[in-house]
Amino acid sequence: MTLVLALDCAVSGLGVAVVRNGDCLASLREEGRDQAARLLPAVASVLRDAGVGRRDLSLIAATIGPGSFTGVRVGLAAARGLAVGLGVPLAGLSTTSVLISQVVTRGRLVVAAVDSRLGDWFCAIGAGAATPFAATEAELADHLRNRACVVVGADVGSLVAQLAAAGIDAEAEVTCVDPIAVARLGLVAGVDAWRARNESEGLPRPLYLRGVSITLPDGARRTVD
Repeated sequence: MTLVLALDCAVSGLGVAVVRNGDCLASLREEGRDQAARLLPAVASVLRDAGVGRRDLSLIAATIGPGSFTGVRVGLAAARGLAVGLGVPLAGLSTTSVLISQVVTRGRLVVAAVDSRLGDWFCAIGAGAATPFAATEAELADHLRNRACVVVGADVGSLVAQLAAAGIDAEAEVTCVDPIAVARLGLVAGVDAWRARNESEGLPRPLYLRGVSITLPDGARRTVD
């Protein structure tokens, strides 16, 4: 029996799920901020609803980005702490790979897209662990020229409209990151593979495509590494 606790705070709000051998026992999705204050109580609630204890867990799975700088750090810090405290491996999964795994392709190319809120999108194209990159709508249209696609992610309607205006045959699949999908994707490699990877590479680290955007005392904004 393999029990996975999955966490996601990478894009907006938070998601928690407990999955046993691929079947969801309990899950929770909340929007809003203050993930740092709400995540661990949400974990306790989902474990209680699933009827399992922390010591029963075989694996922790968490999104590592790209996404919100603060959200990624909160989710991954909690996941790392739980993995170390419980002595179980930690699976680190890119936000885009989880989104791609949630889509039935219908013969179209799948594009995962996360709004950076800075005038571009964090994207990945194709199946599996496609490498994420940052692109404006115009740059993404150049990547997709002459290829029909389905764009998956929250708030992707405006992006699909821009792609359509550029002549791309694009459909929108509007959805948030599902923590159940995080757990199931973490199970693909298996617990032993993640344990070996943690031992050889260390615990997963945040995946950022740029530095953090900060507001200076005078109101100006800048990006720092």
